[in-house]
Amino acid sequence: MRSQIVLIGFRAVGKTTVGRSLAEKLSWEFVDLDAWLEAHLKRSIREVVETEGWEAFRRAEREALRAFSGRKEVVLSLGGGAVMHRKEMEALKAGAFVVWLRARPETIIRRLSADPRTETQRPSLTGRPLAEEVGALLEERTPLYRHFADLTLSTDDLSPEEAARRILEEWQARNKMEPNGKN
Repeated sequence: MRSQIVLIGFRAVGKTTVGRSLAEKLSWEFVDLDAWLEAHLKRSIREVVETEGWEAFRRAEREALRAFSGRKEVVLSLGGGAVMHRKEMEALKAGAFVVWLRARPETIIRRLSADPRTETQRPSLTGRPLAEEVGALLEERTPLYRHFADLTLSTDDLSPEEAARRILEEWQARNKMEPNGKN
């Protein structure tokens, strides 16, 4: 039985909100990896990026993925770029049910524009205007999201509660289908 659920996907697709709801339904721990990193590094992601660059943040992110690999009874929400760490993602996926939450680019842009945390907690990755950045990064990351996902779920028209319910149902159904040797 895979006793860890990992949520992947682009910024603003609902990973944190859905993850909290899912963890509550399962009575599991919930960890937002970006928030965990900020607490661990004692600085915001923006501060790390501004002082040390994206590579320093990505290094810390890789280490955090390693630390959470194999943890039991946790719903883990990853930052949008975590899938770029292929080796760490493969190790994490070995014991986890990985769910790709996705949304249309226009939904992502609308959500990012409306979220006050975008300015303080979501530094630009490319320096491009928001719509261009979203398009370019989705093009780059979509193959990785697809590769790692056990389940893909669009959050465009779902409430966080409905998304969490669907993930839970699918996780339960797939765990019942696993061979006895894996339970």
